[in-house]
Amino acid sequence: MPQSIDVPGLTHKVPIPVGSRVGNVLCSSAIAGKDPATGKLADAPAEQVRLAFANIKRFLEAGGATLDHVVKLAVYIKDDSVREHINEHWLALWPDAAHRPARHVTVYDLQHGMVIQLETLAVIA
Repeated sequence: MPQSIDVPGLTHKVPIPVGSRVGNVLCSSAIAGKDPATGKLADAPAEQVRLAFANIKRFLEAGGATLDHVVKLAVYIKDDSVREHINEHWLALWPDAAHRPARHVTVYDLQHGMVIQLETLAVIA
C-alpha cells in the first residue's frame, strides 16, 4: 500500500501528496521551485531552478532516500531559457558521470509562473 510523502512548504493546491513510497520505490509528484519557508515560487528563473533541485533533496530525505537512490529525473521547463541553470545543479548533485540517473527534459506550458518542475523516481537499496 502506498505511503504518502509530504514535505513542509511543498504542498500542492489539490489533494495529492508530494510523493509516494511503496516498499523500496519512491516516486515524486511535480516538485517546483518553491521557497520552503513561504511555500511560494521564487520570482527569478535561476532561483526557481535552484530551489527545485534543493526541494528534490528535501523530498528524497523525507521519503528515506538519498541522491544515490535516484534512477530517473524528469525535468519540465517552460522554455529553453532555463536550460543553462539546470546543468549547474545537475552536475553539483551528480558530479560523477559514471553514477548519474537517467534524465529527460521536456518543454511544457507550465502554469502559475513556474519555469521548472521536477519529478523523480528512486529505488532505495
